[in-house]
Amino acid sequence: MTMRTSRLRWIVLLVFTAIVATLIAGLMLRPKKAPSPPPAPVASVLELLPQEVLDIEPVVLHQTLAVSGSLRAVAQASVKARVAGEVREVLVREGEAVQAGQVLVRMDGSDYQAKVDQARGALNAARAQQDIAAKTRDNNQALLEKGFISRNAFDNADSQYAVAQANVDSARGALDFVQKSLNDTTIRAPISGLIASRSVQPGEKVSADNRLLDIMNLASMELEAATPTSDITRVALGQPVSLRVEGLPDNFTGRVARINPGTQAGARSVLVYIQVANPQGLLRSGMFAEAQLTLASKDNVLALPQSAIHKDSNGAYVYVIEGGEILRKPVRPGMTGRSDNRDMIEISAGLVSGEQVIKIDMGSLRSGTAARVAQPALIQDDNKAPR
Repeated sequence: MTMRTSRLRWIVLLVFTAIVATLIAGLMLRPKKAPSPPPAPVASVLELLPQEVLDIEPVVLHQTLAVSGSLRAVAQASVKARVAGEVREVLVREGEAVQAGQVLVRMDGSDYQAKVDQARGALNAARAQQDIAAKTRDNNQALLEKGFISRNAFDNADSQYAVAQANVDSARGALDFVQKSLNDTTIRAPISGLIASRSVQPGEKVSADNRLLDIMNLASMELEAATPTSDITRVALGQPVSLRVEGLPDNFTGRVARINPGTQAGARSVLVYIQVANPQGLLRSGMFAEAQLTLASKDNVLALPQSAIHKDSNGAYVYVIEGGEILRKPVRPGMTGRSDNRDMIEISAGLVSGEQVIKIDMGSLRSGTAARVAQPALIQDDNKAPR
């Protein structure tokens, strides 16, 4: 049994070995498949956003000078007490609008009224003395003509009349003075505008020249800007100015109204005063503003932002998209200025109107690179979406 089992094992092993050898031979003899060709390279296209390119068109370029400062009202007044006394009424508060001549403050005028009455009485007495002196002089004139009195007696009567006339004039002046003091106890607005500050309350005693109120008329504002002496020769009266005021979305326009004849103490600058219309009252005193003085203007020029212009040893150049490819074009920069509140540089040669320029700095680009401008996605209204 043992020899028989061993022979069976050898037979099975031989059969298995033959089968494996047959399989290996079949695999080796199978024809090999040709290798697949490599995939064709996909051409890369540089895609740009619409805001990264600029269709160059003629613009108006302004050469400007940047200055800054605080705004203040052109017409403003400090209302002060003209006489000493006690404040009875203050009829306005901060922020209220007033008209020129409107009563603002009333002070106690009883003392001044008494002085007026006294002065008026003195004037009436002086006038009575004048009447007596006039009658005496007229009577003496008639007596002198008839030879009843001497010339010396008439001259004395005439002198008494002159003294009486002088007393009347003096009394009238004293009455006018105290009457003005009485009138000054009622304080009126010198200009139309808004009450900016109030420094007095009813019941307070104030002295003459005591500050009571401040009034500002905001219809016309003024910017006081320090200008370097190196640029002041280019500034002239009437030059247009564009202003951007902190906290307000819209720009304002103004003009150079005045130029200080001297420099500021301790600084190499000259004060320039820019007047700005403020019909809607949006501007307030103390607001900070940045202004651009227009020194020169140039019409119908091609201009690009600084980011679109590149430079190397050969000069300045830009990248344009033409025929679906990026091309490098040499250009000649000109005047630097502003257009539509943007800093721009004139391109005096190298470009024509309508060319599409890459306006952002994308580093070094290769001419001939395929490029296109992405079209903005169409946003479909949900209410009109197909069901």
